[in-house]
Amino acid sequence: MKPKFAMYWAAACGGCEIAVLNIDEKVLDLDANFEVAFWPAAMDVKYKEVEAMEDESILVTLFNGGIRTDENEHMAKLLRRKSKLLVAFGSCANEGCIPGLANLGTRESIFDCAFDNPSTENPAHLRPQIACQVPEGVLTLPPLQAVVRTLDQVVEVDYHVPGCPPESHQIAAVLDVLIAVVKGEAELPPKGAVLGAGDTSVCDECPRSRDVKHIDKLSRIQELPVLDTEVCLLEQGLMCSGPATRSGCNSRCPNVGAPCIGCYGAAPGVLDQGARLMAAIASVIDAKEPEAIDRVLDGLPDPAGTFYRFSLAHSLLRANRAALAEQE
Repeated sequence: MKPKFAMYWAAACGGCEIAVLNIDEKVLDLDANFEVAFWPAAMDVKYKEVEAMEDESILVTLFNGGIRTDENEHMAKLLRRKSKLLVAFGSCANEGCIPGLANLGTRESIFDCAFDNPSTENPAHLRPQIACQVPEGVLTLPPLQAVVRTLDQVVEVDYHVPGCPPESHQIAAVLDVLIAVVKGEAELPPKGAVLGAGDTSVCDECPRSRDVKHIDKLSRIQELPVLDTEVCLLEQGLMCSGPATRSGCNSRCPNVGAPCIGCYGAAPGVLDQGARLMAAIASVIDAKEPEAIDRVLDGLPDPAGTFYRFSLAHSLLRANRAALAEQE
């Protein structure tokens, strides 16, 4: 019998699912070495069938997406019981990612934004209902929880694969490790290890030169003249998250003149990606007076979305006070 493989999609966009399929013919190695026991995006398997499986009968589950609803939490705990190895796969599962920015507001404010805004026609001010009676019976929706949580804030996680989504070559490398373990040709990495990523920062794998220059303005890319193709983007006044972000993507964005946006999460040894990024920005600002510093920072139209675009739910901040109080 081949060992069982599972993949689940929680509060996420689906990009991680596409990234797995994007490993091309390598996906045939997955089929050759594993029995796909549960993968809702690719096959029809009911939750009750997973519940009927023996505990730890699934060798490895790739869990992508954060925990936003009661259903997400139920599946995280269920798949933890059924899996020997549970992998937080992608940025949403590891850090909350873009859905985690909703932690800056309460559930009510989220509903107001979605159902009572100038682009939405909703004169009756309707809201999603947890249960609704219809002729065929009662339809239910899983309740929205007060905050987005990462997978390891809900259950124990064995391994982490970062990225939004993880790069295909990194997914292929992780798959090779799993196949080697199944064949008895390798041992599992230490529990808690980060797989499919580098062990330094994006800056360290970026070929652009850094001269520790100082800037007196932060600009958006469309406001800048033609960029120097060989000089650090941050030192040219463009907001770049490379100093605080884990390597592993081969610095794809800076290589083509686009700033790193931080999707591989905090660099090794960094507790809070946003705080580390703030420190990096502070080190290049050519100003000492508070007013002058403010003028530089005015070049950031969305500070929270810049510093914590991917990592708010797993940061020291986590959420605003009202949302945290509601969660508790």
